[in-house]
Amino acid sequence: MATNLDADTLTSEVLKSFSETPNGRLQQILESLTTHLHAFVQDITPSIEEWEQAIDFLTRTGNTCTDVRQEFILLSDVLGVSMLLETINGQETPDATDSTVLGPFHMVESPTRDLGDDISPESDGPRCIVSGRIVSVEGTPVPNASIDIWQADTKGFYDVQQPGIQSVGNGRALLRSDAEGRFHFRSVVPMYYPIPTDGPVGELLEATKRHPYRPAHIHFLVTAPGYRELTTHIFIGGSDYIDSDAVFAVKGSLVKDFDEDQDPEAAAHYGVQSPFRHGHFDIVLHPET
Repeated sequence: MATNLDADTLTSEVLKSFSETPNGRLQQILESLTTHLHAFVQDITPSIEEWEQAIDFLTRTGNTCTDVRQEFILLSDVLGVSMLLETINGQETPDATDSTVLGPFHMVESPTRDLGDDISPESDGPRCIVSGRIVSVEGTPVPNASIDIWQADTKGFYDVQQPGIQSVGNGRALLRSDAEGRFHFRSVVPMYYPIPTDGPVGELLEATKRHPYRPAHIHFLVTAPGYRELTTHIFIGGSDYIDSDAVFAVKGSLVKDFDEDQDPEAAAHYGVQSPFRHGHFDIVLHPET
């Protein structure tokens, strides 16, 4: 192959190199990636030193990943790519609950718990109740749906961030909806928190003078036979940073007030002391097509 190609001819030659790719989708992805990447390089005309810095950044991003931390997901999140992907795919299911990012902390298996259990037994702070139903877009209940839940504590930490302080599984639960699609659990109202800033993504935020904070929220990943998997959050109404989420994941439909409930009978029903905070969140699943 010639080595004295001009920029446009070089791009064309690279695209031709994928012409025998057996997988058509892979060929499409590689051709689009090459076209856009070459256009990006021509647009910003980086120096060799700048390109080496970029390679070093990506290398260190990979080296920062562990069994309980995914720095590449974090990078995708802060660049808005994760939410762009969710938004594009969500256009296919407009009647379902809005989806949001998975986030970097879905890294361990959640413990199986019963409906009504306290999912944050090691966390200090007033207890809250989260309740709701899993339903189809037609409004019919979805029984025995798998509901994977994970959240930070009242200080803004996930279990995997505090080995020796929190046991792995604190703030997590794998529940099953009942025959009417209902679910509920006890926990603490999580606090807003910063995403990890001790790695390359933190350097990026510092260099661009962006804050690292996410508003208080609880993650849900819901699956059921015959329905599309849904990854979503419930955001705590009134939380700091609700209007400036570092990963751009807040959607108005997912912001829920955790109002104070002073009914002693309701407190006794849920196994908490009165008054308590109560958040309600119905989750609508779209059928597989």
